[in-house]
Amino acid sequence: MTSTTDTRDRTVREETDIVVVGGGGSGLTAAIFARQEGAKVVLLEKHTELRGSTGLSIGSITSTGTWHQRRAGIKDDTQAHFEDMAKFAGELAAKDNEELRRILVENVPDSVAWLMSLGVTFHGPMPEPPHRQPRMHNVLPNSRAYIYFVSREARRVGVDARVGAAVERLLVEDGRVVGVAARIGGVPHELRARRAVILATGDYSSSPDWKRRFNPAVAAVDGVNTTNVGDGHRFGEELGAEVRFGEIVYGPNLRFMPPAKPSVLLRLPPHRWLTGAMRVALERLPAWMLRPFILSFVTTYLSPEPSLFREGAILVNKRGERFTDELGTPNYALADQPDKVGYIVFDDSVARKFRAWPYFISTAPGVAYAYLGDYKRTRPDLYHSGATVGDLAASMGVPVQALRGAVEAHNAAPGGRPPLGKGPYHALGPVKSWIILTDGGLTVNRDHQVTRADGGVIPGLYAVGSVGQGGLLLEGHGHHLAWAFTSGRLAGRHAATAAPATAARPVEAVT
Repeated sequence: MTSTTDTRDRTVREETDIVVVGGGGSGLTAAIFARQEGAKVVLLEKHTELRGSTGLSIGSITSTGTWHQRRAGIKDDTQAHFEDMAKFAGELAAKDNEELRRILVENVPDSVAWLMSLGVTFHGPMPEPPHRQPRMHNVLPNSRAYIYFVSREARRVGVDARVGAAVERLLVEDGRVVGVAARIGGVPHELRARRAVILATGDYSSSPDWKRRFNPAVAAVDGVNTTNVGDGHRFGEELGAEVRFGEIVYGPNLRFMPPAKPSVLLRLPPHRWLTGAMRVALERLPAWMLRPFILSFVTTYLSPEPSLFREGAILVNKRGERFTDELGTPNYALADQPDKVGYIVFDDSVARKFRAWPYFISTAPGVAYAYLGDYKRTRPDLYHSGATVGDLAASMGVPVQALRGAVEAHNAAPGGRPPLGKGPYHALGPVKSWIILTDGGLTVNRDHQVTRADGGVIPGLYAVGSVGQGGLLLEGHGHHLAWAFTSGRLAGRHAATAAPATAARPVEAVT
């Protein structure tokens, strides 16, 4: 690494082999594998911490040929996985990038093995039809474990990872990407990359402009990851790359707000003694013994089941007003309410139902069902109750008259919806409508190089994870994380062994 500072414009100029833009699972993995090939790597993350969407995900990876499948005696193969992915894609399967799908299914077993070698613990495999065999591996205790172990490995191998580092544009010389212009801690930097720039900037789920362009109905709905605003997509398009499947959006989904302060259990490092004990317990102990512990990890960012509304719950905003038909599209309507948040209100008969199977509040695939009692115990910030509607309003912090009017109007309305009966009354919230992720990614070739609309390669530019999805369809649980780690592994190696750029000359900043 070399560094100089231009005293005239105060721009810090540095040189390295590879610049990775984005510090989630795919970016950290790409940086690690490039570094293992001997490249000097600088990773830039604009957030204040390394996390990306990986650390906010459910945490499952779908794969064949794993230690877990072998231990369970499951006979499976990558060809079957390849074929089953098409079943998830449905009518879009004919438009899928089959070359990238093949790369995914053939390489994700090594990604799982690598993560396990770092200390990541999985529970499973779990079934998810139409997969013909159980393939879904769920991380323990939650998805933060990925970032914990992968960022630790990045430090160990010598990746220069910097947070608070916002990349503003790519630097281009004679049609080749040769670096980035960024602000790091507020100071302008130009980082020249002798070999490549790897985009790992995630999707555009939090960009109203990108969503308005591809799927206007969800433009006002917030994304789970607030830093995913399509930076890498913009960089690629400016150089002629194409965004494929931009219209595919996961959501909007209703999800409970995360706790303002994570619990002590959530702050525990995912050491092997903890996750190993969790895995053994999940496999051997009865569910009633595990629930208080396991659900302390999973009732953090889950979705309420629509069955709550079918059984009689109503949705009100922070002013205590009912604003939509809960059996219609409340996930869209909530985005237009104050602060985009609401509360699910129900009577005691509904509360009694949702204390046991088959009436559960939320589910995390393959791990646990969460009932009302679990939320009362593990998320008291979300649970509200009162003997009367007025008492409930006070617990929720909403205007009493508005909530009482909403309940009375609902009970007086014609139709087949169950009325809210006598107290005590209950509420869960705040709940918000979110876009989980978007599937549109820059077109890439089998080496994860970004390509133009005409198929030509943009020299010096790679893309991984969501921004490098390249027309690959990843329906079903566990495929997005599978692609994040797999594309990161492969792109890091390809970029590190690519021919270096020529000697430094003045560069053109793409704006």
